[in-house]
Amino acid sequence: MRVRTWPVVGVVFAILWVFVRGLPLAPVSIVRGLLAGLLVGLPVAFVFRRLYSKDLDLGRVMRALPYAGLYLGAFTWELLRANVDVAYRVLSPGMPIEPEVILVPLRVESDIAITVIANSITITPGTVTLDYDDETNALYVHGVNGRDPEAIAEPIRTWENYALELFNEAASPSDPPPDIVVSGGERDSTTDRQEEGVDDD
Repeated sequence: MRVRTWPVVGVVFAILWVFVRGLPLAPVSIVRGLLAGLLVGLPVAFVFRRLYSKDLDLGRVMRALPYAGLYLGAFTWELLRANVDVAYRVLSPGMPIEPEVILVPLRVESDIAITVIANSITITPGTVTLDYDDETNALYVHGVNGRDPEAIAEPIRTWENYALELFNEAASPSDPPPDIVVSGGERDSTTDRQEEGVDDD
């Protein structure tokens, strides 16, 4: 079932308005908040209707909602885990931080899916998206846990599996993800100095 996009966006604005206002849970307050949100949200959505597609497939949206919930759940869990991990590394006397940059090839191809994953990486403590390589469809990701690059890529792959379904991508979660590329390889800085004949004296 296809409908105009801007009325749907207006309704979403109205719902967001209710949450932002922090209204009491009384039915009258919620209804008033929704009506106020619609009075503002619908005209705004109409004025900016050129910014999004003309029609919306409601069936597709309903099918995508469970994957949106799964993505949000996986992201929230990783956010909590990463906060604890980074706090441990900062407070640990040895400061076990071994930064590394890895190249993570993606299976998602749409701009919105790539942006969502890139922003999720940056928001998560301990990792940040540095750049996007258009030719290889890959993200350069900096992580503090360079000792285990696969641990950096694991949550990204989980998010991508849900994003493939959420954004109706051509690839499937069952498709094997491309291998990551570690920028520093397996080299040790002390070994490199010895091989190059660098004398500290």
